[in-house]
Amino acid sequence: MRIVIAEDDPLLREGLALLLRAESLDVVATTDTPGSFLEAVAEHEPDVAIVDVRMPPTHTDEGIVAAVEARRRRPGLAVLVLSAYVEQTFATELLAAGAGRLGYMLKERVGRVDEFLTALHRVATGGTAVDPEVVGQLLARNPHTSALGRLSPRERDVLALMAEGLGNTAIAEKLVITEGGVHKHIRSIFAKLDLAPDDRADRRVTAVLRYLEGSGPK
Repeated sequence: MRIVIAEDDPLLREGLALLLRAESLDVVATTDTPGSFLEAVAEHEPDVAIVDVRMPPTHTDEGIVAAVEARRRRPGLAVLVLSAYVEQTFATELLAAGAGRLGYMLKERVGRVDEFLTALHRVATGGTAVDPEVVGQLLARNPHTSALGRLSPRERDVLALMAEGLGNTAIAEKLVITEGGVHKHIRSIFAKLDLAPDDRADRRVTAVLRYLEGSGPK
């Protein structure tokens, strides 16, 4: 796995590089600006990019903008975005940009090495990974929206784990229910969120987006 890191905090940037190299992962470049990140992606053709949301010069959304541009230039590039805070707009924008190979994690998760590496590998192998803390805070901010309010407590649990990027088998293990039960809950979630089987969009991803946005159909 070839990795490029874009992070303007030198301690975190080099700490990430050391951590990943200790796991025998190939960190091919570390960068501290959006421009140098895009140059590194072009030069090294990585499999995964780890990108800070807030980067110079304004420290607002430069990292997200650079990540979207990197994926445009290199289709299929896996991107794991790191943020110090839960930023709803960036979380939903990230998932809206594509159905797979994307992740959104809080920087504090890096210290929980096993969880961070699990998310990194999930993204690298085509999945999505949204930090459980992000999911929890977004749900707490939007507990009673019309569409999500139709869901039962168990359905909300299933949808939260979907948002974290877990597949049906992992959800079943986490909730100690059968995979058949998970399928039943997901079918009910799709129905309650008005996601028809013939929708062109990936219904699983659309459901997660509505969950993160905290709003359903008007």
